[in-house]
Amino acid sequence: MAYILDGLKHGLAILMPPNREILQIVILSLAVSGGATFLAALAAIPAALVLALKEFRGKRFLVGAINTALSVPAVLIGLLVYGLVNRRGPLGLLALLFTPGAMVMAQALLAFPLITALALAALTGIARDARDLALSLGANRLQLALAVIRQGRFAFLTALIAGFSRVIGETGMTLMVGGNIKGQTRVLTTAISLETMKGNFEIGIALGIVLLLAALVINIALQWAQGK
Repeated sequence: MAYILDGLKHGLAILMPPNREILQIVILSLAVSGGATFLAALAAIPAALVLALKEFRGKRFLVGAINTALSVPAVLIGLLVYGLVNRRGPLGLLALLFTPGAMVMAQALLAFPLITALALAALTGIARDARDLALSLGANRLQLALAVIRQGRFAFLTALIAGFSRVIGETGMTLMVGGNIKGQTRVLTTAISLETMKGNFEIGIALGIVLLLAALVINIALQWAQGK
């Protein structure tokens, strides 16, 4: 216990004030995970709206596929992205491997089914009620969609919070496609893993504290926006 408390003490000392390298890691972590969540939401929210509002053949299969994707291990997504962006892959010419772009791609794929599933679960009841009300008032499809979007804005923010929280804490997948290159692709989770394995427990604790605070601040901000 004394070892852990001593590491915590030294970890806090490292953060007062944080050095340039830690700040760079924090900024990159937020940029990668925030960008991935945003890109995932651009596809996930329209997909959830379509699935909530439309009835079509194969809908149950798509919903089942999205729910099944929730259980896919992140490392398999990392393996898929690695296969796509390495030199012999179909996207090899873009030279994305071991860049923030590959990390964003992998994290976006990880966040997409989670955001879609959460948004769809919340929108299903909203869409049913909004459809009945809109049709009784003579609304068209566009007006119906806008009404569902307005009523579902809280569900969207909840889904975004969950998606961001999921990807910012991911290590293995991010390490696989990012490479943990100092000053280029090193983010909080991969830096914590590296420093801990090197025996720099206090640095790992310091970075862990920063990761916890960063996730907490982002989540509080999104929840505040949700409340507003």
